[in-house]
Amino acid sequence: MNTRIYDMNSKPMDWDDIMEIGKILREGGTVVFPTETVYGLGANALDETAVERIFSAKGRPSDNPLIVHISDMDQLENIVESIPEKARLLMENFWPGALTLLFRKKDTVPERITAGLTTVAVRMPDSKIALAIIKAAGVPVAAPSANISGKPSPTSVGHVIEDLDGRVDAIIDGGDCYYGVESTVIDVLNDPPMILRPGGITIEDISRVLDSVVYDPALDYYGSHETPRSPGQKYTHYSPNGEVVLFVGESDSIYPEIIRVTREMLSKSLRTMILCTDENIGKYNEGIIFSLGSRTKPEEISSNLFRMLRKADELNMDVILVEGIEESNIGAAVMNRLRKASGGRIVKCGD
Repeated sequence: MNTRIYDMNSKPMDWDDIMEIGKILREGGTVVFPTETVYGLGANALDETAVERIFSAKGRPSDNPLIVHISDMDQLENIVESIPEKARLLMENFWPGALTLLFRKKDTVPERITAGLTTVAVRMPDSKIALAIIKAAGVPVAAPSANISGKPSPTSVGHVIEDLDGRVDAIIDGGDCYYGVESTVIDVLNDPPMILRPGGITIEDISRVLDSVVYDPALDYYGSHETPRSPGQKYTHYSPNGEVVLFVGESDSIYPEIIRVTREMLSKSLRTMILCTDENIGKYNEGIIFSLGSRTKPEEISSNLFRMLRKADELNMDVILVEGIEESNIGAAVMNRLRKASGGRIVKCGD
């Protein structure tokens, strides 16, 4: 397949291109487009054959549901049975934005999207490019992250081209993504509303709008859902080729343990990368060392995370040792992704 790449990063959006891309989606093609979270691989959400092409391009497990992206409320009403009051409150405060809501689906939504569930996950992205192409398509667009399944999600067009060039009809270069992690997914049908995946809109943000909101107690328990209700719940995700080991605890107890493990790995001739914070980077002098950002700026760490996990593959790292951070605000999303990337290889420090 010849993949066409549209440059909307160094050039302004071209409306002729937008209409052309909308036609590709409407007629059953696949398009990679930027959002404020990560790049998405989109297809017409109402066309089961088109949706199947997403699974084929990514190598995605069939029981992993997809998120449907919309550009206006008319599209939402065409795919959901009803809109609960708490969902309306969240939409008023956070849409367009990095928040995905679960609704009861209408029969117009193919079961392939929902993995056979009666609910569908929907969001309205906060990206001018994404909103423009969905509007031009005239249909809701199903779009998981635009990576080979299991790999770190793409936050720049280079990541997308590496994974999907030749597998999709078109790729839009929209520059680097702002958040660097996927949207928050919340089940507003649950009482109280339950966060199934932390992301750019934090529990602290949501708590300012709703009286009560909780995390899914099974969030970081691998294989906990026979059929996942949200992307990323069942499988190891976000993983480079090398083994990720996550170190959790107080900062002063983490770095000595990483130093010890680094020496152990190097003694076995394993190529070892350390992903640390600005505050600790000067304490390491062995292995390949990169900073994710400052502990005081978790949004910086979020933005850098997947790019650095992909850097590990570029450098053919065998082992990636990662400093954990505080699980508040967007730090909760960072730690969720790192737990998934580690596949449960977690070292508790300072106990």
